[in-house]
Amino acid sequence: MRNENEWPLKNTSWTKFYLSPDELSLEKKIKEVNSKLSYNNLGDGITFMTGSFSKDTEITGPIASKLFISSETEDTDLFLITRLFNEQQQELTFQGALDPKTPLAQGWLRASHRKIDNHLSKPYRPYHTHDKVELLIPKKVYEVDIEIWPTSIVVPKGYRIGLTIRGQDYVNQSGGGSTLPNMNKFSGCGPFLHDDPIDRPNDIFGKKTTLHFSRDQKPYLLLPIIKNQN
Repeated sequence: MRNENEWPLKNTSWTKFYLSPDELSLEKKIKEVNSKLSYNNLGDGITFMTGSFSKDTEITGPIASKLFISSETEDTDLFLITRLFNEQQQELTFQGALDPKTPLAQGWLRASHRKIDNHLSKPYRPYHTHDKVELLIPKKVYEVDIEIWPTSIVVPKGYRIGLTIRGQDYVNQSGGGSTLPNMNKFSGCGPFLHDDPIDRPNDIFGKKTTLHFSRDQKPYLLLPIIKNQN
């Protein structure tokens, strides 16, 4: 245990991990590519992985991501899940407020609510105004910033961080578990699911989303890595 006096922590090294479409990796160095990847919004999405960490590494604080996306329809929902994997590529989950098997952190954004307040936003915490619905032009590329909830973990040497981008709620590898009375079976999000067919009609939110990569489109995951305290 240690005492801290500010948030985010003063020893935070804000580190960008750039999404690489060729290896589905998260890289500290930018690779110049001109590519795109599509996924079915009702499928597993796409997971990008860091290399194995060379030493125990603390990650504590808020997380954010910048993406460049297009949709087949006038809107899309983005679910971003930050995950921890061991040396055998098995995901480790954690006790959440209700759900006993949650990932490291999760973030959500409806693309039509992508507008941010530039005065209130921070690089590590985009502030969405939610005061205007801006529908998408199908297949047009849009820049979006996604807030991901804070986390705190010491990643063991040899482990990896993964970022999954998908169009529906996260489901852990165990496929579900315990629940509470009158609640859905837990699968990593507790009882709070985004599955209302009125709010998420399949003809809009059940199609494909595409991630774009180019010289001017460099999507990344921003992690709060804590510098050595010694």
